[in-house]
Order: sequence, then structure tokens, then C-alpha cells
Amino acid sequence: MTQAERRIFLIEKLLSEQPRYRDLAVPSDEAGQKMLLRSLLNVRPPQPIGEDFLAVQDAYLREETARKGVTDFADLSPVEPGIYLWQGDVTTLQCGAIVNAANSGMTGCYVPCHSCIDNAIHTYAGVQLRLTCAEMMKKQGHEEPTGQAKLTPAFNLPCDYVLHTVGPIITGSVTETDRELLASCYRSCLALAQENDIKSVAFCCISTGEFHFPNDEAAKIAVETVRQSKGDTEVIFNVFKDTDCKLYRELLG
Repeated sequence: MTQAERRIFLIEKLLSEQPRYRDLAVPSDEAGQKMLLRSLLNVRPPQPIGEDFLAVQDAYLREETARKGVTDFADLSPVEPGIYLWQGDVTTLQCGAIVNAANSGMTGCYVPCHSCIDNAIHTYAGVQLRLTCAEMMKKQGHEEPTGQAKLTPAFNLPCDYVLHTVGPIITGSVTETDRELLASCYRSCLALAQENDIKSVAFCCISTGEFHFPNDEAAKIAVETVRQSKGDTEVIFNVFKDTDCKLYRELLG
């Protein structure tokens, strides 16, 4: 199968699962098809699917990631002993684990093509990740508390694992409780990585963006907490925006 043939196969399979989508026209252009496929993956509930779908999906997602270009953590240079700063798409980073800024439901973002990291990670990991998270949460029996962490395989991502953590949501002024919960996200992820012998962890800017924690204050908490809690773990601060990159550069090294 070519990449285009895989994409059409996946779209048709996903459309056939949902009666309300079965009459939806498949765009003729590549960009439109990619948007539709991602949207269908985003809204799909956590449920099993056939091995034929998984085989094609896995081949498709890995090829898409390869085309974007994979960055190996081993090729980066530290800005402090054991601490790195990297600006880029975390779904293309090869390392021990990447951190997902999750919501309390822990099964990903269901908004089609949303720009949050939760959406991107679930999209490029594949449908297996949402199902794994749903099964984990069913066993837990309640929503994920803020400041804790969970570990899952990364499936089709180039990293080995995903660490999922729920940061505090800011609705007014930042409180001391908010600060402590954000620091707890970093400590919990590092502790879980150390328990599972994961040597390198890439942190996104937890609780900024959709959760409205001020970027400058969040960065200070992140750097301070990591310096105190990283132990022998190699930590990559992954930023996407230029403004966050500038903030971390001023705090590190």
C-alpha cells in the first residue's frame, strides 16, 4: 500500500464504524483527507478494532512521523548537567518517555484537529493509546487527580512511553495550591520514570495553554522542581512556541 492508499483505507474503516458518518464524502485532496482522518481518530470512542486496521494504521502513522523527521534525544546537547532544552514537535522526539498534559478523563482530546498536545499525542500514537487509557481509568474507578501521573506504552510514537499528568486549571489568580499541584506533576512524572528505569523524560509546558497557568511562572516552577527531583534522569524541556523557548533559555544554563 502507498501512504495515500493507507489513508483512504483508514478513513473508510472509520466512517463505516459510525452510521452518522457513512455518507460523508472523502475529500479528493491530501490535506483534506489528512484533516478528515485526524478528526475521525480524535472523535472515535475507546473501543477495540480489527488487526487489519491496526496494521495499516501503524504503518501509516510511523511513515507520517518519519516524514516529519525524528529527533533522537541522544543527539541533543545539555544546557545544564542532565537538562536539555529542545524546541519542536514532541511527537517526533525519540527518548525514554514524553509527558502528556492530559485532562482528568485521561483518554485524550476529542475535539477534531485541536492544537493541544493531548490531541497530537493520541493522534500519532494511534487508537491503541485511547483504549489503553480507558481500560486503566475503568480499573481506577474515578477521574485522575491533579498532580499525579500514569504511565502507558507509546505505541506508534518514537519514544518508549508516555507519562500522563493532569495539571491545575487556572480560573483566576494563581494560588499556592496551584503552584504546589503543578510542581507535583513534575515530581510524580519523575518518580514514575525512576520506578520504571526510564532514563530520559521530555516535559511539555504543563498547564499552560488551555489550562491558563501563566507561562513565566509555570516555567520557573518546572525548572526549580526538576533541578530538585530529577536524580539521574535526563530531562528535556520541550517547548513549541518561541516565547516559551525564550523563558526557558533565561532560566537554564
